[in-house]
Amino acid sequence: MHDLARKLNDTLQSENPRVYEMLSELGRQIYFPKEGILSQSAEAKAKAKKYNATIGIAVENGQPMHLKAIQDTLSAYDPKDLYEYAPPAGKPELRNVWREKMIAETPSLAGKSFGVPIATNALTHGLSIVSDLFCDPGDPLIIPDKNWENYELTFGVRRGAEIVYYPLYNENRKFNAEGLKEALLAQKAKGKAIVILNFPNNPTGYTPGVEEGREIVAAIKEAAEAGINIVAVTDDAYYSLFFEDSLTESLFGALADVHPRVLAVKVDGATKEEYVWGFRVGFITYADPSEAVLNALEQKTLGIIRSTISSGPHPSQTFVLHALKHPDFEAQKREKAKIMKGRANRVKQLLDSGKYDDAWDYYPFNSGYFMCLKLKTVDAESLRKHLLDRYGIGTIALGETDLRVAFSCIEEENIAELYDLIYQGVLDLQKAASVQS
Repeated sequence: MHDLARKLNDTLQSENPRVYEMLSELGRQIYFPKEGILSQSAEAKAKAKKYNATIGIAVENGQPMHLKAIQDTLSAYDPKDLYEYAPPAGKPELRNVWREKMIAETPSLAGKSFGVPIATNALTHGLSIVSDLFCDPGDPLIIPDKNWENYELTFGVRRGAEIVYYPLYNENRKFNAEGLKEALLAQKAKGKAIVILNFPNNPTGYTPGVEEGREIVAAIKEAAEAGINIVAVTDDAYYSLFFEDSLTESLFGALADVHPRVLAVKVDGATKEEYVWGFRVGFITYADPSEAVLNALEQKTLGIIRSTISSGPHPSQTFVLHALKHPDFEAQKREKAKIMKGRANRVKQLLDSGKYDDAWDYYPFNSGYFMCLKLKTVDAESLRKHLLDRYGIGTIALGETDLRVAFSCIEEENIAELYDLIYQGVLDLQKAASVQS
């Protein structure tokens, strides 16, 4: 083991041994090189006033060398904010501005100890970092039965996690905190679990209410008190898109200091929040009372970044920073959120009208981009294919009964026609089945 990795591990063991126990074997081995090219280049950038012949970029006339054909389309930005490598942790100003945004949006973080967000190549990369740092083969990953399929790839296929499911909803059509608690307590023999809390949920578009949020935190705390080390990850991909009757802040705030055996990790980003899907700008943030622990986790995270993508894209980080500092940023976000809320409310109005009740129920939704139908009479995959082939409509089939519909990409005036055609597709399949029988 490298001396730098050993020193980081020693820090974790002395400051919070539970966090050290959570690390995967890779997590224990990884470190960020202090004496490599990046650190020497950083030192040269600060001190080499005559000639800096360190890092591998080209310079011309005192600026990063660039092509006019590219710069002409980006002329509002200084070349130094576009073409140079971004630091592995991301642009420092962007990281600090994002932290300020987190505090403003999650008041429960006030007075709590958490690190400066580390820039990732969007949220999937952040989740991949979590899996690399904390997941060994056989470690339990606890997620609801309605989940984003990429968790299985990121944690199950890549890192060999044992996927443990619990029902997302209880009998009252609320978040199933009791199911979460049972799934957690079942890991007592292993002494470790990774929990992902994805709200608004993909695929259902559900965010728990305030009391449900308390129940979730209580369930995690009870499992920690039972001796289970828990990596509690809030996947806040669709954060801020809350339309009715839900939490409006991340559970990261409530989990940040809930118990020494709980490491709260927030994975979020500009991707969906700021409608910049192709920019691939995300963040990963850790909470712990010890600054030394936060620094050690940051160094290990940078080791993962350095050994995989080296650093994230600089131009998109610059664009996001510019947007966050723009005086009209909040007003423009509210305008787009209002449009999204209008679409969600129109969907709910149609579904509650009763006109489709013979074809489906729907899972509770109150936020995000999606909602999910629970089909009563036809197979979801058969309906998906039929809608695509007959009506040119794309939906996502999940299992035998669930059909995910992204109202986020449908104009409000077209939503009624969309659901009418989905309903007609159900009728078509029913008719075909009756003819065959």
